[in-house]
Amino acid sequence: MSTTNMPPFIPGLELSRRFYTELIRPLLEEAAPGIPHSAARLGSGSEVLGLDTAHSAHRERVPRLQLFLRSGDVSRHAGRIRHHLSEHLPKTFHGRPTRAAEAPVHRTVEVTHVSSWFAATLGFDPSSHITPLDWLATPTQLLAGVTAGAVFHDGLRVLAPWRAALRWYPHDLWLHVLACQWQRLSQEEALVGHCGEMGDELGSAVVTARLVRDLMRLCLLMDRHYPPGDPWLGSAFARTAAGSHLTPVLAAALAATDRHGREEHLTAAFEAVAALHNQRELTDPLDPVTTPCRRFAAALLGRVTDPAVRALPTVGAVDQFVDSAEVLGRAAAARAAAAGLADQRRTSTAR
Repeated sequence: MSTTNMPPFIPGLELSRRFYTELIRPLLEEAAPGIPHSAARLGSGSEVLGLDTAHSAHRERVPRLQLFLRSGDVSRHAGRIRHHLSEHLPKTFHGRPTRAAEAPVHRTVEVTHVSSWFAATLGFDPSSHITPLDWLATPTQLLAGVTAGAVFHDGLRVLAPWRAALRWYPHDLWLHVLACQWQRLSQEEALVGHCGEMGDELGSAVVTARLVRDLMRLCLLMDRHYPPGDPWLGSAFARTAAGSHLTPVLAAALAATDRHGREEHLTAAFEAVAALHNQRELTDPLDPVTTPCRRFAAALLGRVTDPAVRALPTVGAVDQFVDSAEVLGRAAAARAAAAGLADQRRTSTAR
């Protein structure tokens, strides 16, 4: 569709809400009268995070939602509901296609069971006890996708409590994840200068970019926001408490043409994030100017009281030690990576 012929921009969540209210709910009532259900737009996508724009909507974008039924109702009615939707969905809704290029209707309206959907999306069912492995084996971009978005109707009365349970890490686990993020920064904070001293300005620039990304993620974690995937990281970071102040500093570090310029801007950024740490009163105050990153990590770990969390290796959540979209976008792959690391640690400890 030509961008000149696009209808007025409607944010994706609002479009999905109207799609459910004006079209899907009446069709559902025709296909399965009185069936209890919940409806929401959760999961992946810029619109779920509230970060879609008129520009992103110029790409082929259809309204999408999840239609959650009780387990028995999925087996009894899902086929009929999908067929009815397929037969009666109009080709367009508010000027937008209701399905993408001959895609089946389930790509637009996913008819599923709550437990099945959450287990497939996150790798675990949040209706029971959420273990430290559940939290740490789940990429933050997936947690962001199920706690953001919108619920349009919760007739099953499960989405609200489940999303509330997943809203943020338990306190000790939050401290652990923050400590591991500082630990990541400590591994490379001196390398910008070391690369430059060796005449490797390209390597210095690469390390700077990695540190900038990790500082952005740290600020999101401090603000109790799950860092999203890289396409939306900058937009999400801009909304943090430090975003307006730090964005030009980090941009200057990336734009610097030599290691001295990079170090100057990164130093300012590190000091600002350290001051933010002190403002949060997460630990006793630490000197924001001269304290290395590893001391912030140690101070945070020192505040952890849960023995199970204290026993965890200081690598943190899966996206703090894995950097592959093929893993971080798939719950099963991320869980396997986290479990593999845990098994390796147990083997090493046994020796």
